[in-house]
Amino acid sequence: MIFVTIGTQLPFDRLIKIIDELAPQLNEEVVAQVYQCGFTPKNIKTVDFLAPDEFNTLFDKARLIISHAGMGTILSALQQDKPIIVFPRIAALGEHRNEHQLATARKFKEMGAVNVAMDEEELTSMLLNGHQTTLQHIGNSASLSLIQSIEDFIDDKTSNAS
Repeated sequence: MIFVTIGTQLPFDRLIKIIDELAPQLNEEVVAQVYQCGFTPKNIKTVDFLAPDEFNTLFDKARLIISHAGMGTILSALQQDKPIIVFPRIAALGEHRNEHQLATARKFKEMGAVNVAMDEEELTSMLLNGHQTTLQHIGNSASLSLIQSIEDFIDDKTSNAS
């Protein structure tokens, strides 16, 4: 099963339309969490709102996650070793208030942490031609090196203040 999530703040009709058009070629169930969708998909199952436990159930069941560039979904996928394709909203198309999702997607792509599709062509290619895998795993807490760096920084600032 493929689980598509767009968050709960704004509609993301462009992504839902692309997935709905591709669904017959995917040969598996596609469930999309949508928000105030402006059109009616014909080939995918949609749900307007999911309680956290329902969301987690679908997330856990999914073979693949397709998501807007929301940090919560990206981090959850990385923690759970869940393959994800990130498809950022574009403010210039009226999909968000600013271009922070483009910046987030570009950075994750640069890091090689997640699969990122910047446009319909890339998303279509990823879904029809490739087997998505988890690119990176993160733990549930900060790395020891990050914790040590923060402690060193605090120690340095405290010793310089005295």
